[in-house]
Amino acid sequence: MAEPKPDLQPGQQPSREPVRAPSPGSNPGPGSGEGDSRRGAIAGLLIAIVLLAVGIWLARDLTAASKLQDCVMSGRTNCNVIEPAR
Repeated sequence: MAEPKPDLQPGQQPSREPVRAPSPGSNPGPGSGEGDSRRGAIAGLLIAIVLLAVGIWLARDLTAASKLQDCVMSGRTNCNVIEPAR
């Protein structure tokens, strides 16, 4: 759909008005709602939580392996972790 051209006098230039982007609260297009943006935010939050949990687990596992390796490298023969009975 083309815009109608304004009536111009000979030698007159059309005015150039700046094109403005729609503001965040003004008339969102079809299919774009708060549900879509919240769904993406929640997915991002879940991914961040999973990455944090994997990072904590990996740090603990590597710390335990490092302690065991330090024990073995110092020449000890009984480096097993002894857990108390409950």
